[in-house]
Amino acid sequence: MDTPPAPAAWTSPPSPAAADAVLLGFVRALRASGVEASAERGYAFLRAVAVLRPGVRADVHAAGRATLCGGPDDLERYERVFAAYFGTAEGPAGRPTPRTAPPPGPRLRVRDVRSGGRSPGERDPLGPPTTTLASSTEVLRQRDVAALDDAERAQLHRLLAAFALRGETRRSARRRPARRGDVDPRRTVRELLRRGGEPARLRRHARVDRPRRVVLLVDVSGSMAPYADALLRFAHAAVRGGRTEVFTIGTRLTRVTRELSHRDPDLAMAAVAAAVPDWRGGTRLGELLREFLNRWGQRGMARGAVVVLLSDGWERDDPRLLGAQMRRLHALAHRVVWANPRKERPGYAPTAAGMAAALPSVDEFVAGHSLAALERLAAAVRGARTGAVAGVER
Repeated sequence: MDTPPAPAAWTSPPSPAAADAVLLGFVRALRASGVEASAERGYAFLRAVAVLRPGVRADVHAAGRATLCGGPDDLERYERVFAAYFGTAEGPAGRPTPRTAPPPGPRLRVRDVRSGGRSPGERDPLGPPTTTLASSTEVLRQRDVAALDDAERAQLHRLLAAFALRGETRRSARRRPARRGDVDPRRTVRELLRRGGEPARLRRHARVDRPRRVVLLVDVSGSMAPYADALLRFAHAAVRGGRTEVFTIGTRLTRVTRELSHRDPDLAMAAVAAAVPDWRGGTRLGELLREFLNRWGQRGMARGAVVVLLSDGWERDDPRLLGAQMRRLHALAHRVVWANPRKERPGYAPTAAGMAAALPSVDEFVAGHSLAALERLAAAVRGARTGAVAGVER
């Protein structure tokens, strides 16, 4: 059966800038998963893809694996992010497609994923075209979570499962052997004794860098209902990375770190749903923040940590209480980050009483409405300065 010609909109090649934007979106997703995909590695990735066949999934996969992974620890994350971003290499019946080498084709083509259209005579032995799936993912990165349909939400969940969240690094008191650093007198003397007092090479050590603890306070009140599931999946990925504590806030404060420790995201979400009694209720931010500080934060959980509040800032109690507790939190924590899903809406201003009271004690004020916004939030937690404080871009 002959394949009808595809519409021109499916086969028109995008500009090189648009094609590179799709690939750079993959680099950003990889960086959000914890892989140290630097700007130099991203540039090497673009050059490698240009030399190979940009429209062929296997070539893009090989180019990224060779240029973006810095060691064996990055490979698992790379495979997970690649599958989530570009889709799986399976045919329409769910069976892996043959690994035969396709003929050299033109550069990246953008098509409608749902149509499945192809150019006349075009073969696609390695699954859906790379750019088709990647372009849809790049569009999804910018979409508001509250506006996604079921299929887009499922794709978002796969991408969030590949996230990694680590706090800004700090130097601990412990030291480890190193080639460069201060002289280690004990190891140097032991080496001299082993050699019978003969001159020996100086032994050195350096301080160990450790990530700071991350504490996430996720608002599950009624006004945050469209975003709560995505934010908790973001928190689940953070818990899997270690040194992260998660609490839900609404009308009650609930610690859900144990529930989010399940490897399977769906099981973790089911456990959280059973443990949290105040879904879609009101908001008592000031009172619950005081409870957190009195019960956990003051005793050490918030000391030197990166504390992230994921909330729209609606407060039904006295906002002065929230302002006072935010000042306490700011004095304890290393940094306080507030992610507000409504920040990027047209005409938004932090005029809600709770938000206005909290902002003077916030170090970073970022959005949290989309996958791209959560990637920027992860970067802010790692210590990258976004330049957004108190709702005003620097």
